[in-house]
Amino acid sequence: MANYTAEDIRNIVLLGHSGAGKTTLAEAILHKAGVTNRLGSVDDKSSIMDCDDEEKERGHSIDSAIGYIDYQSKVINFIDTPGYPDFQGAAISSLAAAETAVIVISASAGIQMNTRKLFQIARDRGMAMVIVINKIDSGSDDLGALVEGIQESFGSQCRCANLPATDGKSVINCLTAESGDVSFGDVADAHTNLIETIIEADEELMESYLGGEEISADKISSVLTKALASQTLVPIIFSSARNEVGITELLDLVAGSCPSPINGVPLKVISGEGEDQQITEVAVDNSGDPLGMVFRVSYDPRSNIKYSSIRLQRGTLKSDSTIQATGSKKGMRCGNIAKMQGDKLEQIDLGQAGDIITLAKLEDLSVCDTIYAGKDPGKVELPSMPVPMYSLAIEPKSRGDETKISGVLTEIADADPTFKIERDRQTNEMIVSALGELHIRMILSRMKNRRGLEVNTKPPEIPYRETITGVAKGVEYTHKKQSGGAGQYGRVFIDIEPNERGAGYEFIDKIFGGSIDQSFRPSVDKGCQAAIADGVIAGFPVVDVKVSLVDGKTHPVDSKDIAFQIAGREAFKLAFQKANPILLEPIVHLEVTVPSENVGDITGDLAGRRGRVQGQDVIPGNLITIMAQVPLAELQQYNSQLKSVTGGQGSYAMELSHYEPVPPNVTQQIAARRKAKKEE
Repeated sequence: MANYTAEDIRNIVLLGHSGAGKTTLAEAILHKAGVTNRLGSVDDKSSIMDCDDEEKERGHSIDSAIGYIDYQSKVINFIDTPGYPDFQGAAISSLAAAETAVIVISASAGIQMNTRKLFQIARDRGMAMVIVINKIDSGSDDLGALVEGIQESFGSQCRCANLPATDGKSVINCLTAESGDVSFGDVADAHTNLIETIIEADEELMESYLGGEEISADKISSVLTKALASQTLVPIIFSSARNEVGITELLDLVAGSCPSPINGVPLKVISGEGEDQQITEVAVDNSGDPLGMVFRVSYDPRSNIKYSSIRLQRGTLKSDSTIQATGSKKGMRCGNIAKMQGDKLEQIDLGQAGDIITLAKLEDLSVCDTIYAGKDPGKVELPSMPVPMYSLAIEPKSRGDETKISGVLTEIADADPTFKIERDRQTNEMIVSALGELHIRMILSRMKNRRGLEVNTKPPEIPYRETITGVAKGVEYTHKKQSGGAGQYGRVFIDIEPNERGAGYEFIDKIFGGSIDQSFRPSVDKGCQAAIADGVIAGFPVVDVKVSLVDGKTHPVDSKDIAFQIAGREAFKLAFQKANPILLEPIVHLEVTVPSENVGDITGDLAGRRGRVQGQDVIPGNLITIMAQVPLAELQQYNSQLKSVTGGQGSYAMELSHYEPVPPNVTQQIAARRKAKKEE
């Protein structure tokens, strides 16, 4: 590869709903630039971007994929991202690696759910944006209505930069042409609208234009990058990636006018906490200590070598450079520096600021990590990730596989910011959480196919909590054990009362004098904490209680640490039962986006799940977002139910809101189930 600078780099990320043709567009870019000698296809499994066996089998992207081309003396790095909402973590993490978001919309399917979400995230991040209406050969005869829908949904700054010609095999450039035979619209009108929108980015040019001065093509071209970078203009490009129509025009726009890392949206670094927190923009510069962000982690399915793809913002990296991740004190030698083309690595001598590079075998790196050398700068600011709320409890089908499974799942969590794994201390279940059923099923399928590891799954236990609403005073328990030899003795009196919600457990020593030796009082605290961890009424952790140790008695010979731990634990249980114990359940804030005709069905279903609808928002595209608060226990199968009711058009997001008391009849059912399970 020839030498190039940051000004010669263009970083773009392909975003959009599944089926819009992003991967085919990426393949057309590679073919048009001469990187491949034939157009790769998702259908016949010859795609370079969808290189994983699981992706080839399913026929859609699961992970992001990276490619690059040399075009018009520019290096264009592009990231193809998955379109299913379940895999949006890969798309969101890729945004920090690019200056331009290319939003791909299918001409036949129109604006879909994930397209709206990703467009909004890219806009909020301040990225330059280009809309590609793909599949113009799909038979859609209402492209004009689609353009109007785009402008209604995303703003009037969305302007046609070209229009499909009537021959169906080419497009007409609306920036340079003022007439032509097109399949819809008028070239002259599109030209005028485009020019006026571009000029809005430059006040001096706007004044000249309004004054009747003719604006030269050179001046328009010079301000086009500014219009894109400031989001004054969002050009609409028409294409048929399968037939390679509109690909040259897209590449001309990216190479000639899209912002480079120098003048695109800058990376920001967050340092400090609380009132001392600072957010600093980091300019692209080869000088200074290296700083970058890991936006993609992958594992070779055959060798299991780990690859970490990095957007380098500052400094340069060579094979002998040493870096580390924020929060880690361990340095890592870079080794070979490479650029990725699908699943192939092409070695380069130097990683420079503004570029996208890949490093191998750095086991301590995870996706979204900030990497640096020198002084710890803080963490790169990233768009917020959706919280994984779809969970399953898993157990190995074969004995002895648990350690292997835990290791593989940890690798997956390193590569996927929306996949979490944890061990439930109360139930001892291994819980995996992701964005949806498809997300988890894909992970388990990949684990089986790559490593031969299979698991059984079941819905996990809901993380209920126990607390009290009343007060119990002077509750006494004496632990006395005499069985020959040294005995055990401990007597305690405690008060128990509710603590403020969210304040947790608090232990107060109110003993005056020496009724309990000072050395044994922490033992009572330990005993209370043991009871809190195990639960009292149904075996769930206790929260928000205040325990006061008010009196007790010590034996000069038989009192020991263990005796007062047992006395404290049993006294706590007795006091808890006397203080009006209740069970708390997690309540989530739920946002469901559905077509307007499904609103009645959804609100009725939520009411049947003990949900409370908080409000509704109307969004473009005949869609309604319903906000509600619902018990998490009622949503374990909601993914399937929503797809069934809306024909796959609905989506939802949820996050923990707060805990509320469980109705008494439901509490009894839960306690009975837990007791039966414990007896088993």
